[in-house]
Amino acid sequence: MSVTKERVEELVKEFGGDDKDTGSPEVQIAIITNKIRNITEHLKAHKKDNSGRRGLILLVSQRRKLLNYVKKSGVGRYMTIIEKLNIRK
Repeated sequence: MSVTKERVEELVKEFGGDDKDTGSPEVQIAIITNKIRNITEHLKAHKKDNSGRRGLILLVSQRRKLLNYVKKSGVGRYMTIIEKLNIRK
């Protein structure tokens, strides 16, 4: 259910500046989005998993905070990441 190491490396290459750039907000948002999609699929099958639902809510709020930061930094960066990850505004 968690994000594999290989998938994280792919996301870092796609959204980061270089292969070691795991701390940039764009990479963090991409990784969190991947986790959110995995947990959402899990919750479709296991509707009574309330601890999983709580984890999902925490991840969504963490991603929202990072997106707000990127939006303040530059609207162009914000729009690019929203389009690439297919996230609602």
